[in-house]
Amino acid sequence: MKNFNKTLIAVSVALASTQTMAAGFQLNSQSATGIGRAFAGDAVIADNASVLSRNPAAMALFDEKQLSMGLTYADVQVEVQDVFVNSNLGEIHYGSVDDAAEAKVIPNFYYVSPVNDKFAYGVAMFSNFGTGTDTTDLSNNMAMGVLPAPIDLLGKTEVTTINFNLSASYRINDNLSVGAGLDVIYGSGVLTRGGAMPSAQGPQHLDLVDVDADGIAFGGIVGAVYEINADHRFGVSYRFSPEFTADGTVMSSFVDYEEINIPIPDIFQVAGFHQLTDTFALHYTAQMTTWGDFHEITLDPGQVPLKKYAWDDSWLFSVGGTYTLNNNWTLRAGYMFDQGVVGEVSSISIPDSDRQWYTMGATYNLSKHTSLDFGIAFVRGEETQLTEQSAILGLVGQQMPGLGDDLGTVHATTTSNATYYSIQYNYKF
Repeated sequence: MKNFNKTLIAVSVALASTQTMAAGFQLNSQSATGIGRAFAGDAVIADNASVLSRNPAAMALFDEKQLSMGLTYADVQVEVQDVFVNSNLGEIHYGSVDDAAEAKVIPNFYYVSPVNDKFAYGVAMFSNFGTGTDTTDLSNNMAMGVLPAPIDLLGKTEVTTINFNLSASYRINDNLSVGAGLDVIYGSGVLTRGGAMPSAQGPQHLDLVDVDADGIAFGGIVGAVYEINADHRFGVSYRFSPEFTADGTVMSSFVDYEEINIPIPDIFQVAGFHQLTDTFALHYTAQMTTWGDFHEITLDPGQVPLKKYAWDDSWLFSVGGTYTLNNNWTLRAGYMFDQGVVGEVSSISIPDSDRQWYTMGATYNLSKHTSLDFGIAFVRGEETQLTEQSAILGLVGQQMPGLGDDLGTVHATTTSNATYYSIQYNYKF
């Protein structure tokens, strides 16, 4: 047990690094109005400046300057239950983590300024991707005093991105408007992997991975709005995301690298808005995120391949309604089906599944120029039975063949839910 093959440990380090930094967790938290209606129609409604996060062409619908800024508190609940492996001695269990996620406070800022009846520009700050999980509580749980936990799969993960956007729109005619924008994306990530390993002197802590990296990348967005009339319109947008390069401390296979290259998926969406009566509007969105492009992570110098993936493109579909109660209050609600991204490759560190969103919100007009938005979303994931390969336990199985041939296959049950609380301030100049 104490003479580990360095090549196999290096494989485990590579697995741990990529499974965490590559986790598919897309944020839908860009505005309180959007949260309140499950982001249904958000690429074309344009009831405040936060539409800039979804479609720059919708700025053509504004006839006065507008400012929107807010905060979203994402209370994420991730449970990792009954982590175990099969052996010739029966199931070997390592325990559970009831609260493996970290809550996030996510800010946003938007400003839209019409120049004339043709041109408008806007600036924005928001986030499209981010996550935080911690399963280190399991990493020191040695079974029978000699069998380590799958420490190459367990640890702390935190990934944050901030999108700074500058956009412009142009009204071609009474029906058609177009827009485009530049995204400057700042991202940072912290990753640790390690835990107790057996030795002749007793359990010893082994650090497999220690990553602290950040960087800046550039992307863009294009969009269009088509207005049948003032009560019926459609929007479409496509966000081009870059391959993100992060600099800092990046260790894999006991070799220090300077950079890690992580592809970020593109986002395509279509939306519709229909004012059916004086007080009620119906709206909807279909959005596709190209997680299928997320096929490999590499390290520099040398463009060293780290891991290949088999993830799927994912869709979300949402529908919502807005009801104008009176001059002071506007009410909204929505439902979203949010498809999971994990295909053949699953991960204990960031569980994923299809999710159902149930949302509601309201706007209160403080004055002719100011208003407050409130939104709440209840996000419910599915209980998922997953398996993941641990190189550490696979190595132990080779050195202790009496335990069986399948010791490296780790089983777990995961559930991920969230509740979003959001507030937003709007001002019309």
